[in-house]
Amino acid sequence: MTREQVRKAVLDIISDIAPDEDLSTIKDDENLRDQFDLDSMDFLDIVMELRKRFNLEVPEKDYQELVSMASSVAYLFPRLKDYELVS
Repeated sequence: MTREQVRKAVLDIISDIAPDEDLSTIKDDENLRDQFDLDSMDFLDIVMELRKRFNLEVPEKDYQELVSMASSVAYLFPRLKDYELVS
């Protein structure tokens, strides 16, 4: 996956969890939970979706790496760069 594909994958997950949110206004360096009024259960749903979609375990100690879009992409890209998207 490219960095842009990782970013889109995170956006797709957020869209599924918070379908009423306008993701076109996302600011990559701002806290995702604050931007989209996500609660702790929504955040855990994001982590669970990463595991389900990409077979990727995110340890609890690394949750802070997923606070913004920029930090999420930076954290996820090295772990997903060899993952091939199936069209």
